[in-house]
Amino acid sequence: MSTVIEQPVEARLVAASPRMPSIPASLCYDSEDPFAVRMTFPAPATLEGVDVCWTFARELLTAGLDAPEGKGDVRVRPYGYDRTVLEFHAPEGTAVIHVRTGEIRRFLEATGDLVSADLEHLRLDLDQDLADLMRDAC
Repeated sequence: MSTVIEQPVEARLVAASPRMPSIPASLCYDSEDPFAVRMTFPAPATLEGVDVCWTFARELLTAGLDAPEGKGDVRVRPYGYDRTVLEFHAPEGTAVIHVRTGEIRRFLEATGDLVSADLEHLRLDLDQDLADLMRDAC
């Protein structure tokens, strides 16, 4: 049975102007996909005018609270005492946002209460996933 945790967060877009506009965003975790988290930005906050969702490893988000992490499309690093920087790299450009570290920690604690990080692998049904892949390949 899938259980989903969704938490709104206040993201601040790092831009050329000194004032960083606030962007509504949400962090989401689904116990059916135990290794991943999603960060969604609503249409009014995106250049394309459509909802944008980034999916990345929960472990990346956790590790990035204490030290710079990530080499791909999503990178996370601490910033000052109470902020965390998330960078989202796409062919169209890079978005850099700040989120309060406390908000991320509360979200990660809730996900850990649902599925402990050291027990994520037990939530996977690899046989079923392989069967689904084989069925789709035919």
